Amino acid sequence: MKFWLQVITLLIVIIIASMWAKPILADDTNSQTNTSGSNTNITGGYTATTTNNNDGQTNTTTSTTTNATTNSTSGSDIPPPSANSPSYSSMSQDVCSMGVSGSISTGIVGFSGGKHVVDENCERIKLAKVLQDFGMKVASVAVLCQDKRVHMAMESAGTPCPYQGLIGPQAQEMWNKYPEMRPDYKEWLAKKEIVAKVDARIAEENRIEAERIAAEEAEAARLEAIRIEKELLTLKEENEVNTIQPVIDPEPVIVDRD
Repeated sequence: MKFWLQVITLLIVIIIASMWAKPILADDTNSQTNTSGSNTNITGGYTATTTNNNDGQTNTTTSTTTNATTNSTSGSDIPPPSANSPSYSSMSQDVCSMGVSGSISTGIVGFSGGKHVVDENCERIKLAKVLQDFGMKVASVAVLCQDKRVHMAMESAGTPCPYQGLIGPQAQEMWNKYPEMRPDYKEWLAKKEIVAKVDARIAEENRIEAERIAAEEAEAARLEAIRIEKELLTLKEENEVNTIQPVIDPEPVIVDRD
C-alpha cells in the first residue's frame, strides 16, 4: 500500500511539473540531395551518354537525372527518449517476493523505478509446510489460520483454529469471547449483522403467524360455544314441551240447544 501511495505521489509531482515547464523547441533544417547513377553517387547532377554505331548510323542518347529533397522545419518539438521500466527478478524460486516496476514519460522528463514486494501468503504457506515437516501440526494450522480466508473456512467446517493452545469447542468459545482477535473480524461483524437481521425478520414472521393462528383458534372456539349454546336451548325447549300434561274434563258438558 505504501509503494502504490509513493507511485501516485510521484505521478502527481510529474504532472504538475509538466504543466509549468516550457517545451524544448529547436530549429532544425534538414537538407538532403540524392543523385542516382549507375553505381556511383555524384554530387550535383548525373549525365550519361551512350553512342551506338550500327551500319554507319550513330545514335547518341543523353540522360541527366538530379534528385534533390529538402526538408525544412522551423520550431519542431524534439521529444526526449522513452523511459523504460527496469527489470526485476526474484533471482530464486524459493524467495517469496516479486518485482514491480513502472515508468512514465512527459514532454520534458521521464522517470522509471521499481522494487521488490514480499508475498506474505507465499511465506505463510512455506512456514506451514516446514512446521508440518517438523511434526508441529497444530502450529502449522495456526500459521495458516493467520489468513482470514483459512480462519473462516476452518470455522465453517466445524474445526475452529487453535487459540493459545486450545483446540476444538474450547478454542471456538475463546474466539467468540474475544472476537477482536480474529483475523476476519470485519467480515465476522458483517456476517453477524446479517444473521441478526435475518433472525429478527424470522422472529417477526413467527410472531405474526402465531397471532394469526391464535385468532383463528379463538374464532373457532367462539363459534363452537355459540353452537353448543344453541343446542342446549333446543334441548331445553324440547324438555319443557315433554313435561306439559294435558287437562281432561271427566264430566261431559251438555249443551242445551233450545
